[in-house]
Amino acid sequence: MTMTEKSREFEFIEGLTAELSAKNLIFPTSLNATMKIRRALNNPDISNDAIARIISAEPVLTAQVLRLANSVAYNRGGKRISEVRGATLLLGFSAVRNVAISVGMKQLIEHKDSGKSSQRMEGLWTRSLRVAAQAFVVAKDLTRINPDKALLAGLLHDVGKFYILNRARHYQDLFATDQALWSLVDEWHSSIASAILENWDISDDIRAAVTDFRNPNLPVNVKPNLTDVVATADFLDAHSVANSLHSIDWEHIPVPLQNLHLDRDNTMTMIDETKGELAQILHAIA
Repeated sequence: MTMTEKSREFEFIEGLTAELSAKNLIFPTSLNATMKIRRALNNPDISNDAIARIISAEPVLTAQVLRLANSVAYNRGGKRISEVRGATLLLGFSAVRNVAISVGMKQLIEHKDSGKSSQRMEGLWTRSLRVAAQAFVVAKDLTRINPDKALLAGLLHDVGKFYILNRARHYQDLFATDQALWSLVDEWHSSIASAILENWDISDDIRAAVTDFRNPNLPVNVKPNLTDVVATADFLDAHSVANSLHSIDWEHIPVPLQNLHLDRDNTMTMIDETKGELAQILHAIA
């Protein structure tokens, strides 16, 4: 890397550091509005009628809540739901909060340029959806962790990367190569994610899962935690996309998979038995 390139990168990092220090994270207005909705939903005393009114004020969120409530994954009876109050009663507050996050993340992606920036964001979004769906299935099948919480953690696991890429599109001349940009993303996304989730009042266990899921020194746990679930979902998704599940060295698998007591046989069984459910969840949240 030349001195000029280092100087450009430092300029961008300096701006990110200032935003973090000032807790002045810059997101599109629509995403901030969606996060305000999510914070309202965190009130344990809020009524279902109040939730319905809040959701109805945001058309995109309304459409997504109704869509999820009528999906096979949540509406086993198949009775059509056409109003928000009934949808929130069926889904529950946790699932509705997840939809708010999903809508907000999608709004962030839609505030982008065309070309490479668009491709990067779309690729990251698609992967976040897959990891979220996989985390839901892993939590439901292998732990007592709330699957909706696992889905949210999976959805947010790369939120720091989204933020950096969203800001980087305003500084495209600062990066000589894609490699320079992705090196910066890899170095800073965890710190950025921690600041974002603190700003959004996300629970500590989700924040830990998002910031630590790639930590190579995670502890052995008798009782698997949310970080184990997200790390496992991320690992399995990467190998599924690369079509390399059958070449995993099961004698040296990451600690999170060990904590979940996964081996070659039960992993393959889980993947085969949950393909349909995974597809339904992915369709419901996409």
